[in-house]
Amino acid sequence: MNIHIFKNKKSLDEAVSRLLIEQVNKHPKSVLGLATGSTPLGIYKQLMDDHKRHKTSYQDVVTINLDEYVGLDKNSPASYQSFMKVNLFDALDINPKNTFIPDGETKDLDAACQAYDDIMKKHPIDIQLLGIGSNGHIGFNEPNTPFDSETHIIELALKTRTDNAVHFKSLDDVPTQAITMGIKSITNSKRILLVATGANKAQAVKGMIFGEIDPILPASVLQTHPNVDVFLDYQAASLILSSK
Repeated sequence: MNIHIFKNKKSLDEAVSRLLIEQVNKHPKSVLGLATGSTPLGIYKQLMDDHKRHKTSYQDVVTINLDEYVGLDKNSPASYQSFMKVNLFDALDINPKNTFIPDGETKDLDAACQAYDDIMKKHPIDIQLLGIGSNGHIGFNEPNTPFDSETHIIELALKTRTDNAVHFKSLDDVPTQAITMGIKSITNSKRILLVATGANKAQAVKGMIFGEIDPILPASVLQTHPNVDVFLDYQAASLILSSK
């Protein structure tokens, strides 16, 4: 793992966005794995600003998102379909047909999982953008998810639902399941950029970098990947800095 530590989130966001912009400029048909939540918001803002100022084109780019809630209307403001449209896609020249997000509304969830795996086989991911949950999850792969998992349905941990309740009216409104890329799906990516900010991520970050490689902390699998960059602010890095 290559570890990069920044004094604030703004400088971190700029560094990650530069790598993504460079990738798209060098390889216009890149396949980008994208994340949702608060972690990538500043990065996406940088991409939108760059597109507006420098006309970086996403016309031939393919994007594949990590996950989506099960049973949530895709038009709901809390859906990841809506999140991506509002926070990135609507401001770019990307072809909507090239943007893929798991189908959490279908009645045949097994078929939706298989279809998503087929998409990734057709479009291998060049760069996967990741966050990390405070319990060490990546995507919605909760603790004890097998490392060889592909796209699947996951029961969301109470901690994850509580962390995400800010996007809903109440905890009761947060779906209990999600459809997510599996850990194997994620580690099949050619390059991984993991971003973590805030003191609440410090313990998970320490375990990811220095802990045992164990499904109890899903992100620890990244120790086995040959091309991972970890971007941290001082708060998220606090425990690895104090252990040196």
